Amino acid sequence: MNAAFPTWQAFFAMGGYAFYVWLSVIVTLVSLFGIIIHTVWHRRQLLAEIRRRQSREQRIRQSKKQASAAHNNSKRAAPGSPDSTREKLS
Repeated sequence: MNAAFPTWQAFFAMGGYAFYVWLSVIVTLVSLFGIIIHTVWHRRQLLAEIRRRQSREQRIRQSKKQASAAHNNSKRAAPGSPDSTREKLS
């Protein structure tokens, strides 16, 4: 098996096409690095949005639960309700 380039200098010169070869390598690596950074950033944003929505939904459920409990309690103690009139009649 023969090496494609006999020396490191010949490897870096790429047979006279070093500018184009190394430029394409750099552009490719920068693009891949950009995709990785964007993916990580987008994932963090997405997870933060999910946490915000879950927190909001939990607050809404808690608020509805409290409102329902308050409504049920106010129905029981409302003046003129059958329970309160029985107490007054006795």
